Amino acid sequence: MAKDTPYVDVQNLSKSFGALNLFSHISFSIAEGQKVGLIAKNGMGKSTLLSVLAGKEGHDMGDIIFRRDLTIGFLEQSPHFDPQESVLDACFNHHGEEEKVLKAKQVLTQLKIRDLQQPMGQLSGGQQKRVALANVLLMEPDLLILDEPTNHLDLEMIEWLEGYLARGNKTLLMVTHDRFFLDRVCSVILELDDHTIYTYRGNYSYYLEKRQERIDNKRAEIARANNLYRTELEWMRRMPQARGHKARYREDAFYELEKVAKQRMEERQLRLKANNVYIGSKIFECQYISKRFDDIVILKDFYYNFSRFEKMGIVGNNGTGKSTFIKMLLGQVQPDEGRIVIGETVRFGYFSQEGLQFDEQQKVIDVITAIADYVDLGSGKKLSASQLLQYFLFTPEQQYNYVYKLSGGERRKLYLCTVLMRNPNFLVLDEPTNDLDIVTLQILEEYLQDFPGCVIVVSHDRYFMDKVVDHLLVFKGQGEVKDFPGNYTQYREWEKMGSSSSSRPSTPSNTSSPSSPSKNYRHDDRRRLSYKEKRELEQLEREIAALEEEQRLLEEQLCSGTLSVEELTEKSKRLPLLKEELDEKGMRWLELSEIES
Repeated sequence: MAKDTPYVDVQNLSKSFGALNLFSHISFSIAEGQKVGLIAKNGMGKSTLLSVLAGKEGHDMGDIIFRRDLTIGFLEQSPHFDPQESVLDACFNHHGEEEKVLKAKQVLTQLKIRDLQQPMGQLSGGQQKRVALANVLLMEPDLLILDEPTNHLDLEMIEWLEGYLARGNKTLLMVTHDRFFLDRVCSVILELDDHTIYTYRGNYSYYLEKRQERIDNKRAEIARANNLYRTELEWMRRMPQARGHKARYREDAFYELEKVAKQRMEERQLRLKANNVYIGSKIFECQYISKRFDDIVILKDFYYNFSRFEKMGIVGNNGTGKSTFIKMLLGQVQPDEGRIVIGETVRFGYFSQEGLQFDEQQKVIDVITAIADYVDLGSGKKLSASQLLQYFLFTPEQQYNYVYKLSGGERRKLYLCTVLMRNPNFLVLDEPTNDLDIVTLQILEEYLQDFPGCVIVVSHDRYFMDKVVDHLLVFKGQGEVKDFPGNYTQYREWEKMGSSSSSRPSTPSNTSSPSSPSKNYRHDDRRRLSYKEKRELEQLEREIAALEEEQRLLEEQLCSGTLSVEELTEKSKRLPLLKEELDEKGMRWLELSEIES
């Protein structure tokens, strides 16, 4: 078989469930070494497409052609295991081969699964997903197909997986809502929209830019067709009996034009801004609270006074107490010592990891109207239940679907709408980004940016946190909590500079007084750059500029459509390596610049 044969070649693939058409006559290919991200709204068939490619589901029409002897590793969204088998046996039948067992231990340890003899039935759903991920990685298949690989991973694990997948010549197709992950790992984006597939040969940032160009061009095409359609419609209405065979071509063209003119671009409403949310000056105060479970310390003498209109992010590894802290705030778990005082005007809206149990036979619109018929936005404006659902991308047709027909992501989105319909003034969101599509995440980000109350977000989604929160509580484990005045990216940069430099940078100046026992501080003992470091800084600036120019040219070439498969593969391999080198040099430049300033 020819060397440039794609790993996977999909030709005119179609799939539907009854009257629901997921995709029609889609075609794309994946070359060796390409790292491809698949993006689509909830319910549009992302997981189904992955299952079809992995051979778990059939399809209605079309062909899927794999390179001969290709091995595939498939991570399902909800994997299933024999509850009696051990973690190690669930990974693979190792047959006592020491090298494989050692490798399994290394990967599982990175994913924080340490008891390899523990029965799978004793693991949580999140732990089982991590074992499934380890299983796929240990197979070392030719093609990795991953459905939401970052779900149930903490930030440390996500960054490890990001590096693991970005390195080397791995070939990858994945669905993920983690946009940082997409941006840093993938060099090709496939978008499934309106039953059609669109290919963007670049990372997530490039996709955003080119997608907007596509939408703008489509809008212009529809506008032109509408103008011409009005003219042609008049012609069609005039003396239709006089039209002869010579005009037949014009009549046929009219019907083709009509199809274009009657297309509808999905028009988002204006940003949803509520002016009728009131919250008093007293929000909540954690008065030296402590909590532990056996030997695991969650909080120790923790003091915090929450400010009005504050938007706080909570981050930390799994098991450090983030969700327990939220449940204490909401009164679901009591502290061992101290107390939490809540302001009288506070109305919590809580979006939990567990979600809401729905009546499967209810219609979507009835789930919302059972809470309220409308939300009062203030200034005489009201938002109806149907309008709220439409804002979060439930079409009028979908609103009258039964709940049992919804995908997992659509159920999470409906649950979110039930929280917002209660018109809270303090939103507490525990892992809100899991299973939501990227378009919904963008809408939720806008909503939270404009929200006139208070917000606490617990999330491993770095992109989402950067967009929404203005400072962080970082749970380090064993009761250690750091208060950082900035977003997640700023915190990581600050942390890396502190750990890699011989001097430890001071806490940013807008951090509150060190009288609070929950906060950790660093003293300012900065030094001057040495002569060698100054030269290194100058050299880094030149190298970064050259790498950025190389990246720009490389992305242009990848999008030109003129490259051979061999050239495309070679340049696709270079792009993530280039980005990794840029990241490393950028971090070193930041470190030296901090000392210089």
